[in-house]
Amino acid sequence: MSMPKIAVIGDRDSILGFKAVGVTTFPVTAAEEVTGALRQVFGGDYGVVFITEQAAVQAGDVIKEYSERNTPILIPIPSSRGSLGLGMQRIRGSVEKAVGADILFGKEGR
Repeated sequence: MSMPKIAVIGDRDSILGFKAVGVTTFPVTAAEEVTGALRQVFGGDYGVVFITEQAAVQAGDVIKEYSERNTPILIPIPSSRGSLGLGMQRIRGSVEKAVGADILFGKEGR
């Protein structure tokens, strides 16, 4: 049984370092490229996919389309231009869904 692969999708400057450690990289700039890269990783044997927040914003519909799948796990990361806070929002939403309250920021669940 082969080990699931790891990929990263985003602008070249943000993902270049991942290539040095053996992660499959998908450098993208336009929304169509992001969509194509996502379809490729969701069709492959990837276990974890990191995606820059900026790229994730460009492909929200495709991400929503695949959101019910268990693998690969899609993890938003800040780009070299900074964070949009999407990664923390996603973690916060998952925790709130699991426990019924926002334990990260101390607010009651909806």
